[in-house]
Amino acid sequence: MSAGSVHEQQTTTEQPGSTPIDPDYPVTPVPPHARKGFFSLMVVLLGFTIFTPTMLAGAALGKAFGLSELLVVIALGSAVLGTYVAVLGWIGARTGLTTVVMARYTLGTRGSKLASILLGGTQIGWYGVVVGTIGALTAQAFGWESYGAKAAVMIVVSALMCATAVYGYRGMYWVSLISTPLILILAFWVMFRSLDEVGGWAGLAAIHPDGSMPIAVAVTAVVGTFVSAGTQAPNWTRFGRSGGQAVIACVVGFLVGNGLMIFFGAIGAITFGEGDFVLVLFNLGMIGWGLFLLFGNLWKSNADAAYSFGVAGAELFNRPSKTRFVIFGSVIGTVLALVGVHEHLPQYLGLLGTFIPPLGGVIIGDYLARWRRTQMPEGEALPRFNWVNLGVYVVACAAAWVSGQFSFGIPPVIGIAVALVLSVALTRFGPQRPLQGLTEAIDLD
Repeated sequence: MSAGSVHEQQTTTEQPGSTPIDPDYPVTPVPPHARKGFFSLMVVLLGFTIFTPTMLAGAALGKAFGLSELLVVIALGSAVLGTYVAVLGWIGARTGLTTVVMARYTLGTRGSKLASILLGGTQIGWYGVVVGTIGALTAQAFGWESYGAKAAVMIVVSALMCATAVYGYRGMYWVSLISTPLILILAFWVMFRSLDEVGGWAGLAAIHPDGSMPIAVAVTAVVGTFVSAGTQAPNWTRFGRSGGQAVIACVVGFLVGNGLMIFFGAIGAITFGEGDFVLVLFNLGMIGWGLFLLFGNLWKSNADAAYSFGVAGAELFNRPSKTRFVIFGSVIGTVLALVGVHEHLPQYLGLLGTFIPPLGGVIIGDYLARWRRTQMPEGEALPRFNWVNLGVYVVACAAAWVSGQFSFGIPPVIGIAVALVLSVALTRFGPQRPLQGLTEAIDLD
């Protein structure tokens, strides 16, 4: 019997046919009868990463590298990102827990509030950025200049995103299942249309960009596109029936899906001078298709953001339902967009990205060192603060920040690596688990 199946039997209090307060189990392990298959996980994660703003990172790379070098950079960055997210996704499937609830076991029941505030707050900010972007681009497409028209669009699309997130995993699955294939078909069409502009693949390979960028900076850009959001992959992989399914789904979403979006952005920048396919479609006079790509893509991605700050709020206030926090966070994000704060948030939120990946590193290291056999059992006696892991997190954040300030290495990777290594190495100095619990786990295995 595997450790994961033991955990599921030990920690599940729900029985098939029961009516939970929240079918997404924001603060408890997802029980066996609520788990999903591989296809469902893949659809949700692929829908999460097919995100048009990622193309902007690709546009920067397209101006600095030729085709062969570009493919190498995207492959390296996507491999780093995919590996990190796949490990976290594997842990999520084995424990059945969200990232912020796993943080209780890593940082303590009070220390975990830092993770909830950091992850939830960042997602609210990005939610506002996306809502504001939709309002601005829609107004641009139709030539609207009045603030009222933009505001109406923001409020309507925010309500749709909020409703999808309230509906939970099922809502995001159906939106992703319908929109993601259509968006990919449209994106590939634009890519081939772009290739026609430069004489096909041979013509693209013959182009030598004028710009330049160090390889480390380029790989950092690829990793940085989704490393912060990827830290919350367990929010969805916890519905997986096995760790192996979660790993493959994460690889498809974060290595293939995210890599494609970066590549599309690079192609658009090289051929049209514009990395965002929405604006490329606008420039081609295809406003209807551009708006479809805009709404379909950002709707599902922002619903994921709303879901993330919903489960973070449930953990922060220890409530069994995410609904009120999804609604409240959506209102805050919409207000941010309406007052124009979204135009100034991206740099600030990017800075927060330096401090999120180390959290994932600490969780991975602590899990491997202390929880791999027993899978973070429900009801475990936990300290309020795990000062050792909190200290590790601070040191890892400092290392990532210094790396960025002095332009050496890949800041997110350095933060993750330092956190993982230190949390494993210093396990014996942290809170020790009761001997009885360890003995029971060993006997069951």
